[in-house]
Amino acid sequence: MAITKSLDVNGRVVAVEIDDPDMPLLYALRDNLALRGPRFGCGLGQCGSCTVHVDGVATRSCVTPLSAIGPGRKIVTLEGLGTPESPHKVQAAFIAEQAAQCGYCINGMIMESAALLAKTPKPGDGAIREALAGNLCRCGTHAAILRAVRRAAEA
Repeated sequence: MAITKSLDVNGRVVAVEIDDPDMPLLYALRDNLALRGPRFGCGLGQCGSCTVHVDGVATRSCVTPLSAIGPGRKIVTLEGLGTPESPHKVQAAFIAEQAAQCGYCINGMIMESAALLAKTPKPGDGAIREALAGNLCRCGTHAAILRAVRRAAEA
């Protein structure tokens, strides 16, 4: 039996029809709301591709059940962080540093970096590396990603 779940996503309250209250948040975002920023990677919360912000905290949406998202909790995806006309400073820095190759990890890298900078506006390299340690990137763009986060911190 389908139930309706109300979510605050990117500043809009939306209703999604779901069959299982423990369905991962990622599925609702991608399948029900057509948001393509968060990606399915490992499905175990270990790679970071699915990262979104829940109340400002970087959260792995592939292992976060919808039942854990209570009323009033605010979800922000890559699409809600900034716009093409006015990108978030982390998005702008990643573009300026060309910090992507295949792009699969970039959602997680950007969302984790934005959460870090919101908490620690001027992190050192060690803090940046620690914050991004749980995000997997197979293309080897780590040096460009570090430059991008440093650039965003300076903006």
